[in-house]
Amino acid sequence: MAIVLSNGKARSKRNRRKKSALMSEINVTPMVDVMLVLLIIFMVTAPLMATGIKVNLPDSNVSQLENKKDDEPLQVLVDKEGQLYIQSTRVEVSNLATKLREVTKENVNAHIYVRADKDASYGNVIRAISLINEAGFSRVGLVTQPKATPTGQK
Repeated sequence: MAIVLSNGKARSKRNRRKKSALMSEINVTPMVDVMLVLLIIFMVTAPLMATGIKVNLPDSNVSQLENKKDDEPLQVLVDKEGQLYIQSTRVEVSNLATKLREVTKENVNAHIYVRADKDASYGNVIRAISLINEAGFSRVGLVTQPKATPTGQK
């Protein structure tokens, strides 16, 4: 014959301690599920974001240098003959760095976008970019026109 020395309450407290000890672990399964979904989303969208650069720009109408705001990016245009323009003002190659410094008020952190005609030679575009870099400007970008889709297609 067996004798029970403790009442049922003491045993239930012991069982609660064991259960609470098991619940102290972090369940990482939902976090892993979310991370896998994010990984799949990034893998699907990454190729869609990578686009090639096709320089096929028409002539543009841009404002004069005097109307330039400080927060707007500055545009350097290269036409098919290799002549350079700041906004719509023609600039000699030897004066490009000086004019850029004047317009940006010596702000070397200004954003400068290079717009090149589709028939401009690669060498003229690279020359313009290197002159901008030599003037001390490091935020230089190329402007392109998105490819037009044929009618009837999306």
